[in-house]
Amino acid sequence: MTVTLAKKLPASTPIFVTSTATWAKDSQALSAPQRAWAKTVGFTGKADSHALLPDDKGGLALVLAGVRAGDDPYALAALPQSLPTGRYRLHADGLAVDPQAAALSWSLGDYVFDAYKARGRVGAELLLAQGPEAERGIAVAGAMTAVRDLVNTPAEAMGPQHLEATVKVLAKAHKAKVKVWEGEALLKANFPAIHAVGRAAAADRQPRLIELTWGDAKAPLLSLVGKGVCFDSGGLDIKPADGMRLMKKDMGGAANAIGLAMLVMALKLPVRLQLLIPAVENAISGNAFRPGDIFRTRSGQTIEIGNTDAEGRVILCDALTYAAEGKPDLIVDMATLTGAARVALGAELPALFTRDTAQGRELTDLGLAEKDPLWPLPLWQGYQVLIDTPVADISNSGSSPLAGAITAALFLERFIPADQPWLHIDLFAWNPLARPGRPVGGEAQTIRTLLHWLERRYSA
Repeated sequence: MTVTLAKKLPASTPIFVTSTATWAKDSQALSAPQRAWAKTVGFTGKADSHALLPDDKGGLALVLAGVRAGDDPYALAALPQSLPTGRYRLHADGLAVDPQAAALSWSLGDYVFDAYKARGRVGAELLLAQGPEAERGIAVAGAMTAVRDLVNTPAEAMGPQHLEATVKVLAKAHKAKVKVWEGEALLKANFPAIHAVGRAAAADRQPRLIELTWGDAKAPLLSLVGKGVCFDSGGLDIKPADGMRLMKKDMGGAANAIGLAMLVMALKLPVRLQLLIPAVENAISGNAFRPGDIFRTRSGQTIEIGNTDAEGRVILCDALTYAAEGKPDLIVDMATLTGAARVALGAELPALFTRDTAQGRELTDLGLAEKDPLWPLPLWQGYQVLIDTPVADISNSGSSPLAGAITAALFLERFIPADQPWLHIDLFAWNPLARPGRPVGGEAQTIRTLLHWLERRYSA
């Protein structure tokens, strides 16, 4: 990252921040020649635009930068890879930028997934005064870029064993504990659904349930569950080539749950954290699970496999059952669960399911304020009949192509006790279009909103 915090800022080029709404007023703080130059180059304060102002020796004297708002999490994201390499600071005049937004947006704007291809250039450096808000911005950016790296990594290097290694590194950094059930140990520990989905994978990519625990034993228990399908071929109901192309990202729920867990521990929220990652590869081999198979889950309920490509909810049901056994204050599950949610809401709006409609409204409003949105869909009980089957307690695919995001959520709800507070988030974890601070590729979604909401919920 190219954000540096310092007690005293060294020599650097100032960035004068403004917006289309405030440019006429803000520009009065500039000299007449500077205003004239801005007019000559057509700078009007438009968001994500900038202009370079020279000094009398041909050097760079000042940068003009347009933003949407001073608290926009992507306010300065267009600058790190656009400005000449060097050190910059925020100008005292112009539109004030919140230090957290400055640190976050600059860091996100400098993100490049460079594990396999070197970045084209070194990003410009932003200098900020030390303070808790700037530090928080860097922490949040660190979690978001970690999520992006996890999702962007090809499946060859991001299998169940790699997710396990990631969680163990995180645990070591925060003095947390990790427990793993792998392969046949899943059956002995009564996690049969996780085992069934992942059993066809190669020997070094065996299915597993990864559990991280952290925090004061007397604090409220917060359980985060992330779908960790490290590659989804569709199983025997195999996906077409176009449908399989991005399936390295089917562990995006796990990546986002890991990112949120990073922030919970880094910011020391007063909770007892449990992070659960059922990690599998939905592969094809002679022992792959089949359409029509019936499995008894950890809860005792039986599942008929209507479609092997609806595997995410199958691994989640065992993890959610296990989470609920601890009677947590809250369960949050995050999953790239259904294409139906994307058809309904698109790539930018994760679907939120909750039994508490007031809570859903609060989270929706907070997501809009944080510019990290999520949108409620109903747990419509009338659709329960769509996942009934005459030969088992529940079908993993249902009898209708309609309302797929809702029926998937209803499937998960069957494994959550009626009195258990629970949020289900069906997200995409991917940017299909490039924008400043949001390159095409893996994305962290809802973790800023959830972090803020959890801080409210567990404030002293």
